Amino acid sequence: MASARYAWGIDVGNRALKAVKLVRDATGALKIDDFEVIEHETVLSNAGDNRESLVQSALANFVQRHPMKGGGSLALGVSGQTSFARFIKLPPVEPAKIPEIVRFEAIQQIPFPLDDVEWSYQLFRDPGSPDVEVGIFAMRKELVNHWLKYFTDIDLSVSAVQMNPLAVYNAMNHEGRLNGTTMLIDLGAENTDLIISEGETIWLRSIPIGGNNFTEALVKAFKLNFAKAEELKRNAPSSKFAKQIFQAMRPIFADLVSEIQRSIGFYSSVHRESRIDKVLALGGTFRLPGLQKYLQQNLQLDVEAVKSLSIGQPSDAKLAGSYNENLLSVASAYGLAVQAMGDAKINSSLLPEKIRRERMWRDKTKWFGLAAAGFVLGAGVAYTRYFIEDFRVKVSADANQQRINNVMGTARTLDTQWSDIENRGGPDRARINAIRNLTHYRTLWSELLSTMTAKLPAPQPALLTGKLQDIKSIPRGARQQILIDQISTQYRPNIGAIADDPDFKKFISEGAMPTMPVGGDAPPMDFSSPMGMGGDDFSAPPTGPIAPTNSKRGFLITLRVTTPFADAYTLVEKKYVEALRAMNDKSIKPGAQFYVARAEIVQALKVPQDATKVTALAAGQAVINRERQAQATAAGAAGAPGTGAPIPGGFVPPGESSRVPFGGGAPAAGGGTQGDPAIFIDRLTGEDMHDDWSLTILVAVVIDPPPAVQTAAGR
Repeated sequence: MASARYAWGIDVGNRALKAVKLVRDATGALKIDDFEVIEHETVLSNAGDNRESLVQSALANFVQRHPMKGGGSLALGVSGQTSFARFIKLPPVEPAKIPEIVRFEAIQQIPFPLDDVEWSYQLFRDPGSPDVEVGIFAMRKELVNHWLKYFTDIDLSVSAVQMNPLAVYNAMNHEGRLNGTTMLIDLGAENTDLIISEGETIWLRSIPIGGNNFTEALVKAFKLNFAKAEELKRNAPSSKFAKQIFQAMRPIFADLVSEIQRSIGFYSSVHRESRIDKVLALGGTFRLPGLQKYLQQNLQLDVEAVKSLSIGQPSDAKLAGSYNENLLSVASAYGLAVQAMGDAKINSSLLPEKIRRERMWRDKTKWFGLAAAGFVLGAGVAYTRYFIEDFRVKVSADANQQRINNVMGTARTLDTQWSDIENRGGPDRARINAIRNLTHYRTLWSELLSTMTAKLPAPQPALLTGKLQDIKSIPRGARQQILIDQISTQYRPNIGAIADDPDFKKFISEGAMPTMPVGGDAPPMDFSSPMGMGGDDFSAPPTGPIAPTNSKRGFLITLRVTTPFADAYTLVEKKYVEALRAMNDKSIKPGAQFYVARAEIVQALKVPQDATKVTALAAGQAVINRERQAQATAAGAAGAPGTGAPIPGGFVPPGESSRVPFGGGAPAAGGGTQGDPAIFIDRLTGEDMHDDWSLTILVAVVIDPPPAVQTAAGR
């Protein structure tokens, strides 16, 4: 493959065939020479019996447009969902013994007999470390042969078969984009491949969520066929129903983030010293508006879409538009072509051994004449020596093989015995853990809400009697009274970072809609909530892997309070917010389920200046006015006499609530607008509320106590 004049990488995806052709320029660097995307008439997963003909048609079209001439290579990509990958650290061993040890590990790790699979491996070595890690890759033989038949039927010779996730890794490694610990998210039509690269090691996982899942959500929501739903998804930004479209796809967004977070949690639990520096986004599904931003907000990581490649543009200028439009989708085909040209970091291949040997012999045929002549010239001298040395090698090999077989037999026996011991009691432990987990977070919200209200300072005794004369005996501006109007919350997987942010105030708006336009005059879509895209979420946190300690999970709670006290900021800060801050990680007791990481007053306004408060008052006034109107209408229909003059300002003394409408006379339909002065009259005391204060408090609550507290609590 290293001597190929050019190479094609072909990825036959669920939605389209994608192909990239690479050549070398005058400096020896790779550059793109040709490019092709051939969409199937129907996605393969929904094609049923037509799947075979769709693939054959796409390949026939490709060959017709791009005839394969001599001197070229071709690499084929296969889905990571249908293949197998495992990464294992090898014990210190002589290099000559590595193949045998790898074969032993393959027997243990691959869930099929080796005779039923095509398998290969790749060694990963860090020059500064004695450790050697091996990646073992496999795929069922019938699947490999099934894909190869498509190509052999049209006389195309395949030089390498590679898993698509590894091809994507090769592409980004060739681009020099894998600096530090980098996660690649390749979001395809059927599944999403996650690749985490760190130094000389990689980690793979394939998630069965892809672009088709978003389309299927639209099929169910709008009762469309798949083709029309796909068109609706692609044109979502310019649709007048953009809000409804993204609302229908909301559960898929949430499922995708949940699976990625679960994968990151698992990787962090195995690689405790690692921290992902950045995320590279690939795959055609990332053309969905807002998906990149949504992942960035919820993963709390920098997500960068790959918008350019160093291999340049196709030599045919007519292809530039299509190439740029499909750039996110060609990473796998690009990586396959890099491997076919011999420049890949991972060069393992699932091509059957028989085909590899035939190709090797075919490539060497032209040298056979010279080799035969040399053999004839040297045969007289070397013939006898050859057989002597060959006999010695065979005798030595038989003895060594016997020793190897003995050691391997002992190792297999010990491994089987250890597996029996290790797995003993496994079902019982799983059942016990499941029962214990039923009680986790059961009382979290009752404790959290009761604590938030219990920390309110007690007002003066006169305010607690409920008597109007006692309440009015204290001037309104001197009443040390704090009322909670609203509590809203959002689950955050990285509440620790939010609590440490110097600009803590900015998070007050993150639960509000709108946050992101999706095109035209369509209503914006809210991508702010990590659990369902918007709205309050009082559910318990996920039960999956706990995030690393530097990204504590918890809730961001917004408290809206009002007070008539003249020095409102001092009262709320000293009497309430400081009491919340005191519930920090230094004060929690064994068994505690949460603590307060940060509490701040982020907004303090007079009531008339607080648009949210004014809107709430107006809504309440409107309800009362409608009730008054209904009562007045009923009384008039019955011939009841008038009940007296209206009471200004909407104040109703005790016992008079059913006599008169607010504001005097009969209110207009839906009365109680924000311009109605009656909304600023205290319904209990009849006093003016223009000088009352409305304050917003932001509280970061961590729900994972420190390890010492968990141990003490027996959790």
